[in-house]
Amino acid sequence: MGIAEEAHNVRVIGSGQQTIVLAHGFGTDQSVWKHLVPHLVDDYRVILYDNMGAGTTNPDYFDFQRYTTLEGYACDVLAILDELQVQSCIYVGHSVSAMIGLIASISRPDLFSKILTISASPRYVNEPDYYGGFEETELIELFEAMKSNYKAWCDGFAPLCVGGDMESVAVQEFSRTLFNMRPDIALSVAQTIFYSDVRPLLRHVTVPCHIIQSVKDLAVPVVVSEYLHQNLRGDSIVEVMSTDGHLPQLSSPEVVVPLLLRHIRYNIAA
Repeated sequence: MGIAEEAHNVRVIGSGQQTIVLAHGFGTDQSVWKHLVPHLVDDYRVILYDNMGAGTTNPDYFDFQRYTTLEGYACDVLAILDELQVQSCIYVGHSVSAMIGLIASISRPDLFSKILTISASPRYVNEPDYYGGFEETELIELFEAMKSNYKAWCDGFAPLCVGGDMESVAVQEFSRTLFNMRPDIALSVAQTIFYSDVRPLLRHVTVPCHIIQSVKDLAVPVVVSEYLHQNLRGDSIVEVMSTDGHLPQLSSPEVVVPLLLRHIRYNIAA
């Protein structure tokens, strides 16, 4: 096992000619894909991994300087693909990992046959000519809450982010993986994500992108999916699901899994 594989808890399962990479978002780990994986392993080689900083990774490996930008994470993705000698993959990225995949594809488009983005945003902060969903003052309050009592913040943030019933299994699962993160690392990662701005890079993305979005998402307004569609250089398609929440693959698998399988199997019509 290579250095990147070990550090990121890489698992390779399934059998098939095509490789699928499943990349999780903030506050989760590779377990967020548990509803999708069983539907893939018979037909695809599936690569699962944990982003550095996830509660399942060794906190000693977290380089606070490296991960002040999403490029640091994109380099990790390329290192994993390189170690596993992947020639081409279908990359499925949730939330921040969607942007990480797009960034990685700019330098190595040959490695990505297509990218599926779920609940993805290139910019979270509102500007006069752009609606990202958050005012800067809201983010400052969010970060202060994380600093003052991380456990209390997790308990409040999880149901808001997932949507639906506060006692649901999905909310409990997200609360668990969120709280597993070391608080100072979680704060650093959240700041990197919420202050990131990938908009200038979108015009350099040539890989086909399938943009998948919940109709109601606390973190990503629906208009953002259309912004991505209009600004990506390569072919793209948007599908807005009837789901509620930022982690639909966890909270609404009965809707999301069949939809993801369809986008994985079919390419954008020319």
